[in-house]
Amino acid sequence: METKTAKLLDGKALAAKIQQEVSIAITQLQPKIGRPPGLAVLMVGDNPASAAYVRNKEKACAKVGIASFGKHFPAQTTFEELEEAIAALNHDERVDGILVQLPLPYHLDAVALLHQIDPDKDADGLHPVNLGRLVRAETGLRSCTPAGVMRLLEEYEIPLQGKQAVVVGRSILVGKPMALMLLEADATVTIAHSRSHDLKTITQNADILIAAVGRPGLIAADMVKSGAVVVDVGMNRVIDASGKSRLIGDVDFESTAAVAGFITPVPGGVGPMTVAILLQNTFASYSRTTKQESEEL
Repeated sequence: METKTAKLLDGKALAAKIQQEVSIAITQLQPKIGRPPGLAVLMVGDNPASAAYVRNKEKACAKVGIASFGKHFPAQTTFEELEEAIAALNHDERVDGILVQLPLPYHLDAVALLHQIDPDKDADGLHPVNLGRLVRAETGLRSCTPAGVMRLLEEYEIPLQGKQAVVVGRSILVGKPMALMLLEADATVTIAHSRSHDLKTITQNADILIAAVGRPGLIAADMVKSGAVVVDVGMNRVIDASGKSRLIGDVDFESTAAVAGFITPVPGGVGPMTVAILLQNTFASYSRTTKQESEEL
């Protein structure tokens, strides 16, 4: 009997396609604006994972023609110093997107800092104004990871209207905006989390299952409906028996791939899409410059 294997949702390939589109769009618009788009990534401290993410973002920026105005602050930096840096970037006409790399050292209030960013330069789409725009289905910068998931589903022409979608995880970074975006696409949405009773019964009903909790291998094959679309947002670094470090998701990939219709790999699934949407958001803020100038004329 032939073993069924889910079709891969290749985020890496789609991200490369989006980067190419953004690069072309920048080339066309830059002569009108007279400068490249600018993205400022603020990093505090020496978290190795954060440093790797920032390097990836800056490499992606360079590839498409976005100027980087990143700033790296020592771990003991005060809230007031960061507030001042964000205020300067809000007023810097070369900068279209600003993001604060999370997590921050414990003495800093990440939410309060995010509130300092100009909503129209909020490249991560996490400012309350942009989350409010999402709730109201208004135009605005969208949270990068869930927006990347939606773009991936669209690319593979996965229908969402009327489908049962289950989001496991309720963070403001992924879970909540993910649920809102699926709802906007006319899916019937359930949010499950650490306090949910009988998670297996909930996930077994999902046509679209999004795992975003940061718990390695939480979703097993027996929790997945046959033919379901499984999107693994989790990125967990684990040490295997040989002592080597590797990335795995929240989904037990090998077993689940034999049940699901579509599945994202980790790495190479949602991660590259997050960076691609960050570039798109920065370009969206940049292109708004032209619209504003033409309206003022």
